[in-house]
Amino acid sequence: MKLYYADVLMPRKACALAGYLKAPVEFVYLDLAKGEHKTPGYLKLNPNGKVPTLADGERSIWEADAILCTLAQITKSDLWPADSRQAEILRWLSWNAYQFNPGGSALYFEYVIKPRFNIGPPDDAEVAKAQATFRTYGAILNAHLKGRKWLLDDQLTIADFSAAVTLPYADKAHIPLNEFPEMQRWHNQLNELDAWRNPFPVTHDKK
Repeated sequence: MKLYYADVLMPRKACALAGYLKAPVEFVYLDLAKGEHKTPGYLKLNPNGKVPTLADGERSIWEADAILCTLAQITKSDLWPADSRQAEILRWLSWNAYQFNPGGSALYFEYVIKPRFNIGPPDDAEVAKAQATFRTYGAILNAHLKGRKWLLDDQLTIADFSAAVTLPYADKAHIPLNEFPEMQRWHNQLNELDAWRNPFPVTHDKK
């Protein structure tokens, strides 16, 4: 089973979970600058030409959150519990994808991706818009986390790995994480996990 990735945002949560669960995967690094994610062979696995992708024989899973579910199933982990809690996890995965993540992801693009790939300077208007989005939904997340250790009370789940994916880049990406103490506490807990702090076997500057 192979996990195709690059050291960018969405693969981060898949690599972190694979490492945390000690999933039986072979990590395959794709150099985005060389277009390795657009080769005919890779497009057969993931027609979107994006990372990550989890390939197991004839089966190919793409989209990071689907990969999180699959990795938890393969390792028989309760991070994706086989009961009514799945609906709660799906709620947070959906909320993150459509509400919370877009703000942090846009800031990651402006301050991390643009300089790495020489796309140009940050767009001040986009930065302001993205920070406003992060603050709006960050306030909701911060309130939810009050009195809870994780998104689902005392249980770590794949929802935590998914929703926190932009936060390791808070300083570099000008994400106003320090305005939300409960969210900061939550992310500090994730940072206690080595797999969260160091998710990538290979990065673009250490090949």
